[in-house]
Amino acid sequence: VQLQASGGGLVQAGGSLRLSCAASGRTFSRNTMGWFRQAPGKEREFVAAISSSGGITDYAVSVKGRFTISRDNAKNTLYLQMNSLKPEDTAVYYCVADSAFFSEVTDVPSRYEYWGQGTLVTVSS
Repeated sequence: VQLQASGGGLVQAGGSLRLSCAASGRTFSRNTMGWFRQAPGKEREFVAAISSSGGITDYAVSVKGRFTISRDNAKNTLYLQMNSLKPEDTAVYYCVADSAFFSEVTDVPSRYEYWGQGTLVTVSS
């Protein structure tokens, strides 16, 4: 099972990026998925999560209104649209998936058994 995140890069403040996370090895259409991030020298933090159907989402206060999480279960892919990026959004972004079926959306990292390798987002001021 693999979660392959992509779409990171260097962008100026105020710009946009779209991250993708392609899952392989199994389908995650019945699993909650999400994004976490870790900035240099800082603790890992929750960014966003989405239910298996996509009908329920949750966001960190720091990204609410700027980021949008979505998924395409037919493609087994998770997305994170990031707008109005700020230098403090600079971090490695990890996509995650819960192994349990139809679990609640959560910001607790230990609830996610599958973690991707991360993609670096750098926002310049």
